[in-house]
Amino acid sequence: MNHYDLIVIGSGPSGRAAAIQAGKLKRKVLVVERGGQVGGVSVHSGTIPSKTLRETIMNLSGYRERSFYGRSYRAKDVIKADDLRRRLVKTLNYEVDNLDHMFSRNHVEVIHGEAAFTSKSSIQVIGDDQERMTFTADRFLVATGTRPFRPEYIPFNGKTVLDSDEIIELKALPRSLIVIGAGVIGVEYATMMQALDVQVTLIEPRDTFLDFVDSTLIQEFTHEIRDTGLDIRLGSEVTKVTENGNGVCVEMGNGRRCNAEMLLFAAGRMGATDKLNLQACEIETDHRGRIKVDTETHQSNQPHIYAAGDVIGFPSLASTSLSQGRIAACHALGVKTLPNSPWFPYGIYSVPEISTCGMSEEELQERGIPYEVGIGKFRETARGNIMGIESGLLKMLVSIKTRRILGVQIMGEGATELIHIGQAVMNLKGTVEYFIENTFNYPTLAEAYKVAGFDAWQRMPKLGIEE
Repeated sequence: MNHYDLIVIGSGPSGRAAAIQAGKLKRKVLVVERGGQVGGVSVHSGTIPSKTLRETIMNLSGYRERSFYGRSYRAKDVIKADDLRRRLVKTLNYEVDNLDHMFSRNHVEVIHGEAAFTSKSSIQVIGDDQERMTFTADRFLVATGTRPFRPEYIPFNGKTVLDSDEIIELKALPRSLIVIGAGVIGVEYATMMQALDVQVTLIEPRDTFLDFVDSTLIQEFTHEIRDTGLDIRLGSEVTKVTENGNGVCVEMGNGRRCNAEMLLFAAGRMGATDKLNLQACEIETDHRGRIKVDTETHQSNQPHIYAAGDVIGFPSLASTSLSQGRIAACHALGVKTLPNSPWFPYGIYSVPEISTCGMSEEELQERGIPYEVGIGKFRETARGNIMGIESGLLKMLVSIKTRRILGVQIMGEGATELIHIGQAVMNLKGTVEYFIENTFNYPTLAEAYKVAGFDAWQRMPKLGIEE
């Protein structure tokens, strides 16, 4: 019988987390994946590929060692697209094999094909051989993720004009690249390619970028990437994109033109819901194809149909998607679970990395919360000097009233790892004294927390300590 306790559409982070959780609860679970392999966008064109490419670029380019050996230093003299692809293929194959094993071990059934609702309690799946199969379930989870936004005025061709899913299929590295869109994806790829000494121009129609990040970090980050030669053009609306014999020409509203061998359009993504026939189950989407859900339970306007991951919008992180899928599955199956923590880290895998957790200085000012700031620069730590780090900083925001840590912002080497220390202290309602009282391994970049802690602490009233 083709009836299940839970049908999950999509096998990305939220889908796989939900399916495995339901499997561990010994429920009958079906995962429908439209791709030829499990893993979804995260494994095949998003999170894992882009971070694998970044690590490969950092290693082969010798970027981390240039402060010692000069800007011309390379770990590999000639870096080709095949060098990047080799490691990428190995990583993706491992991820797919691992997911297949996890589904099998937890007795989760997987079928490959395009799913569409035929009613509020049934879906039809069209396989690669065009065979049509119907399945019913008590509960559904939509975890179809997103696809790149592709406006009509951009002449995508898969060779010189690419979207963010196509960039990982590069056959050859360009000498110059235009990136349209200074969001997370655009900034990551722009800085990665610049690390390979590709001449990159980053175009953003707004006057600012990455507005959810503390402005101090963005100022430092902007200075850092401009120093590498990356050309940032803010407040530049793109009016026309044309192909020419030498590559691509971009015309902007301010009258300027920009030419490059290749163009990456990375200005937004759309919820991959257009083929789900959501009208059959009376679920509506917004103008970007995203499904609105209850943020606590992840239920849509149809209580038995859930949605999680990028398809519901912000924060659109693989890490939060994993938690959302688990929580949605537990709620759908009537099992109590621990809620999500209020503080989660946001990681941007640019060069250099950026990671934040908690509130920014701008948010504290808007809420009228009295605070103090502590700054720890990586070059002020012994480990930073050993590693040859010339930049990077950790910013800590402390409540003057309660002395609790309200936010941590990090830019520099290992930022996405270091942020978890601040996250743990914040979730445990820790105060700035934690960093004063505790001993950190020496030498480590984590010492920047102590530097920042002392920086803030020395300007704050001392509790029970004689001045």
